Amino acid sequence: MDIFDTFLNVRVLVETFPLLLKGLRITLLLGLVSIVLGLVGGLVVALARLYGPVLLRTLAVAYIDTLRALPLLVLLVVIYYALPFVGLRLSPFASATAALSLVSCAYAAEIFRAGIEAIPRGQFDAARALGLGPWPTMQLVILPQAIRIVVPPLTNNSINVVKDTALASVVAMPDLLKQATQAQALSANPSPLIGAALIYLVLLLPLVRMVSVLERRFNRGRS
Repeated sequence: MDIFDTFLNVRVLVETFPLLLKGLRITLLLGLVSIVLGLVGGLVVALARLYGPVLLRTLAVAYIDTLRALPLLVLLVVIYYALPFVGLRLSPFASATAALSLVSCAYAAEIFRAGIEAIPRGQFDAARALGLGPWPTMQLVILPQAIRIVVPPLTNNSINVVKDTALASVVAMPDLLKQATQAQALSANPSPLIGAALIYLVLLLPLVRMVSVLERRFNRGRS
């Protein structure tokens, strides 16, 4: 048996492709929900860290630092396996979404904070001189400029979220990697894992290139 029969067996790939597609749909749904929750939560946490009262700023910093330092796999295991002992039992999808969203939120908060702090102070002063309050200033003047700055790193963070969905397989989540692993066991051939890797590549490679394009455009705009 040569390397192609072992790792790129066309017959096995064709037979297991429906399983991979089923896992892909779950991976995309999990990634999309986690990204949206992470972005919304990240913006809220960033604003709390920058402009909240002292206690809220302290809590925001503690949250960001803790979640960025904690391995995602550990958080996922704690949410799925430990929370039932205190009376909170989540489904595999809810557990994976919670873990991914919490970590994504922490990273997104730092990205938003950096983007907001990159706006010149004069923009705030000009908005105040025009009679705008704190929220209209943030909504109409600061955030539109900050979003342009943070789009590339946020896109990169979203790519990482989609890749990290593979860890959901540890809580029996039937995502792409889990289905590929099951297909490998059923076929006694590793080709489904290679197929899953190719699907990830086709899905994420355009996004990786998009980050580079956005970074170049942003750098040209700043220069």
